[in-house]
Amino acid sequence: MATVTGSGAQPGLADCSPASETPPAHPAQSVLTDAGDLLRALAAPVRIAIVLQLRAADRCVHELVDALDVAQPLISQHLRVLKTAGVVQGERRGREVVYRLADDHLAHIVVDAVAHVQEGK
Repeated sequence: MATVTGSGAQPGLADCSPASETPPAHPAQSVLTDAGDLLRALAAPVRIAIVLQLRAADRCVHELVDALDVAQPLISQHLRVLKTAGVVQGERRGREVVYRLADDHLAHIVVDAVAHVQEGK
């Protein structure tokens, strides 16, 4: 239960806008669904590590296997999830596929999440 201060406001709510201001527009349900799908695609430790690796440089599967010490089939499976979600893109170069992030926004989401967790420890 919140404690009422002398001004009648709850602690931590001083920055809330007055009720008379118009709230921001609510995104369409399809946008919220797609955002949820994207966050679910990022919600595995190996996929977070892959995004962090690809943030540094484009990489092929064997480089991700070596960097993350994870079996190749597992890396490939996680890359499929990330590719389906539009997080990564692959480009065939000879016998290998080189993966890169689709855009920097996604890297920021992951970096911010990791930084937030590290701040609390």
